Amino acid sequence: MPNWSDVLKELQEISSNTAPLDVVRDKYLHKLYEKTNRNVIAYYSGWLHKTNDNINTGITDLDQNAFMTTIHKLDKSKGLDLILHTPGGNLTATQSIVFYLKEIFGSNIRVIVPHLAMSAGTMMACAAKEIIMGKHSSLGPIDPQFNGLSTWGVLEEFEKAKEEIKREPSCIPLWQMIINKYHPTFLGDCEKSKTLAEEIVKQWLKEGMFVDDPNKDMKVNQICDFLSDHSKSKTHSRHFSYIDLRNIGLNIKLLEEDDELQDLVLTIHHSFMHTFSNTNAFKIVQNHNNQKIISVSNIK
Repeated sequence: MPNWSDVLKELQEISSNTAPLDVVRDKYLHKLYEKTNRNVIAYYSGWLHKTNDNINTGITDLDQNAFMTTIHKLDKSKGLDLILHTPGGNLTATQSIVFYLKEIFGSNIRVIVPHLAMSAGTMMACAAKEIIMGKHSSLGPIDPQFNGLSTWGVLEEFEKAKEEIKREPSCIPLWQMIINKYHPTFLGDCEKSKTLAEEIVKQWLKEGMFVDDPNKDMKVNQICDFLSDHSKSKTHSRHFSYIDLRNIGLNIKLLEEDDELQDLVLTIHHSFMHTFSNTNAFKIVQNHNNQKIISVSNIK
């Protein structure tokens, strides 16, 4: 299996005049297509490398344009293998992108997670008929965030305030100081966002992964309860392994079950990581035909 160093060596052996970072990504994405005979689109964020607050490495509405570009002229009958590496992002942008992908490819979508697909990335994975991940890969909770605050956490804090004030009215001044930091409509927005995220994921699971399952309502509710319950996950950055996800009923296939597939996917992953490490690129959407949209910042 080509590891990080092997990919780096290959990059160094390519003439600098031919954009080696692009050449290696192009090569292995097309090799994956040749193996599966399925369309391949990689959606990669460089959030692990680009930490500047002025760079939006999350899912946004601008990504819709990148998907439109990379889907153009593909043979839609071959379905889609979507390789995801993302911290998540905007809830409604994610909903719009998934709607578009499903309009084009129907339920014939697989999601491949070489490393991490967190938050809204996990939501996107739940829109697939199958999720392919390695023993090192993770998905995460789907509880929405507002400006870095967990909607579940905010709602839990308000419930705690109500209980403590009812039990001990003298603590009202303390809770007033805490609650005053929130905008008057913030609590309602948190509740609506939490409800919307759960409704979206339930719909995608019922229409996709469990469309023909007679027990889909029970399975879908169990999955959403697990992924959205902040009291169980404890933190929005919680990493769920393939074992966790299989245990709640998600259709998970292990990369390790197919050596050739594993080699190709991990080599693709390393090639994207090298790109983020060595350039100002912070987001890349690219297909197996070398069509790509690369978002570049002036800040490394």
